[in-house]
Amino acid sequence: MADKKEKSQKDLLEIKEKLYEIHNDMKRFMERSGQQHLDHILSGSRTNFTNAIIGYVIDDIEEGLESNMVKKCDMRDTCKSSFTGFLQKNAGLLKNENVSEDAILKTQSELNDMRSNAPSKQCEKCFSQVQGLFGNQVNLMRSLKIYSSNEEQKHEISPVPEGFIAGIFEPLSNKQRLQILKAIAIETKTFSALSELTGLRGGNLLFHLQKLLDSGMILQRHERGDYMITDKGFKVMKSVSDMYSVLKS
Repeated sequence: MADKKEKSQKDLLEIKEKLYEIHNDMKRFMERSGQQHLDHILSGSRTNFTNAIIGYVIDDIEEGLESNMVKKCDMRDTCKSSFTGFLQKNAGLLKNENVSEDAILKTQSELNDMRSNAPSKQCEKCFSQVQGLFGNQVNLMRSLKIYSSNEEQKHEISPVPEGFIAGIFEPLSNKQRLQILKAIAIETKTFSALSELTGLRGGNLLFHLQKLLDSGMILQRHERGDYMITDKGFKVMKSVSDMYSVLKS
């Protein structure tokens, strides 16, 4: 009787475990499906938005060329067709999530070549209009955050005060101080343990510990107590580790 009861409990436990596994599988499926559905919606919204913008840009091309090109010119229709194709091709870049500076420079170079081979002085009016429309498209790419020149990207780097640099990297520039930070990032350490780790004694170790204390990267629990890393110290070490991972790849 006891064996039968024990077997029933075992079977019930196995059923519960199976139900738990099925529940988790269904949950993961729903989460993935929900994310896929969300990604699909966002992708569709972006496509519709981009198509609307490109439609506006193409209308702008037609209106701009028709209104501002030289009226009395035998080459007007031919040039208008060429300009339209050039500008519509550039407008197609709006579909991209990122537009490289090389792509814009290449397109600008194509326009410069066309301009340098213009047959007469009156062509300058038409090319000025094309250049203006091209510039409007590039500015639109900037507004949509899909294009920025290398020079603009340099300016996007926020200035860092020299004092901040010294306050972060000067404490890290010493081998023993770096050893200390790495060690206490894992667990608190006593003065004796740090002395054994670094090979420093007495005043020499105190000098380096004071540097780290002054930087705010470590703290001492109480007088003659253990040393431990601060939130600032941990973030600095994490940033250095991330920087190393990026640079070595």
